Amino acid sequence: MAPRAICILILFAALAGCETTHQTLIAQGYPPAYADGFDDGCGSGRQAAGAITGEFRKNVSRYLDDRQYTLGWDDGFQQCQTQYVSRERQRYDEQRNSDRDRDWEQQKDRALSRALRGD
Repeated sequence: MAPRAICILILFAALAGCETTHQTLIAQGYPPAYADGFDDGCGSGRQAAGAITGEFRKNVSRYLDDRQYTLGWDDGFQQCQTQYVSRERQRYDEQRNSDRDRDWEQQKDRALSRALRGD
C-alpha cells in the first residue's frame, strides 16, 4: 500500500472520533486480517521508534501464514513508526527554533541597550 494512502487512512481514522483504526479499516473495505495486522504492526512500530505507549505485538504464525495479516502488519509498522519519528523530529525542531528565537531576542536587546548607553 502506498504511503500516501496509508496517511489518508490514518487521517480518516483520526477524523472518525471514537472509531478505532481497526473499525475504520473494516468500514473502508479492508479484510479483517489486514486490519488485525495493521493494529498489531502500528503498536509495534511506535514502540520501535521509542514511544512509551507502543507495544510490540506480532502473531508470528499468522504473519507467516496469512498474507493479508502480513501486509497489514508491515503497513501498520512502517506508517506508525514513521509518523512517531516525524512527530518527534518536529517537536525537536520547534524547540530548537524557539531557543534560536530566544537567543536572537536577547542579542537584539543587548545591542539596543548598548546603543542607548552609547557604547
